[in-house]
Amino acid sequence: MNYYQLTPDVIADALLSAGIHVDSGLMALNSYENRVYRFKSDTDGPLVAKFYRPERWNLQQIQEEHDFLFASAKAGVRVAVPMIREHSSVFSYQNMLFAVWPAISGRQLEADNLDQLEAFGEQIGRLHQVGASVTLQHRPRLTTDDYLLRSREVLLQKALIPKKLRGEFFKRLDTVITRACALYQPKKQLTIHCDCHASNVLWNDGPWLLDFDDCRTGPAVQDVWMMLSGSRQEQLMQLDTLLAGYENIREFDVAELALIEPLRAMRIVNYMAWLAARWSDPAFPLNFPWFNTEDYWLQQIGVLTEQLQNLNAPPLSLTSWN
Repeated sequence: MNYYQLTPDVIADALLSAGIHVDSGLMALNSYENRVYRFKSDTDGPLVAKFYRPERWNLQQIQEEHDFLFASAKAGVRVAVPMIREHSSVFSYQNMLFAVWPAISGRQLEADNLDQLEAFGEQIGRLHQVGASVTLQHRPRLTTDDYLLRSREVLLQKALIPKKLRGEFFKRLDTVITRACALYQPKKQLTIHCDCHASNVLWNDGPWLLDFDDCRTGPAVQDVWMMLSGSRQEQLMQLDTLLAGYENIREFDVAELALIEPLRAMRIVNYMAWLAARWSDPAFPLNFPWFNTEDYWLQQIGVLTEQLQNLNAPPLSLTSWN
């Protein structure tokens, strides 16, 4: 099966091989790393199928994601768990791995809504309570080697940076990498969501945590900082509210707040490298036409300059807020 040309007939045949019928509404959802489709089954209701990108995660790594979801749901975390057929939640069709979930309806969590933010914090606390007891054997850790050093190599080899900007770009990039590597020294790590931003949380009588495709071992603060936005004072208010919910469930180590800016740097650099690495996928030039333009790389030089300032600034501290 050609991953880049999944037709409705092929999708339906793959799902049927797992005993799941597509009865109506097959629709591609906004996902680029994997191929994700929503549809309705008369037997099982609204469902979402994810076809995993080849050579990204192996079967054992995908199964660890699913096992974490099952353990989290059992502990009362609001997550959707994949469907099981014949004792398996990971299916294969023509060497393509895929899984199916019940569709969760709702609206995107409002990160500036303090009531919603506190409820989200409580769910992340519950998730981390599970993550502290679930050890991943096959999935990687959240490291600077992967997110910064490997990403630099990808950008060096695959990014189409204009020659006149290349020297300045890598000069700024290397300065950010050096500083972020020095600051990123997590002391405690557990199994985390790892990509926990507002688009991966739906609100329906409370928050639902979605899309655990990136889950791995890392510091707890990684599942917190992407919900913060606005001025420093606004972020402190949001953080105070979120952690009030979190600490209803488990203690949060405030020393981890010093990891926020190196984690932000890791996300910025990894995102650039992700686009460069996936540029041969036909979906990427179509959906990210601004990437690899001169304006884009000029903007990234500015982003790296600003991020270096953030890395050199004092970290967020709840002491100054309270």
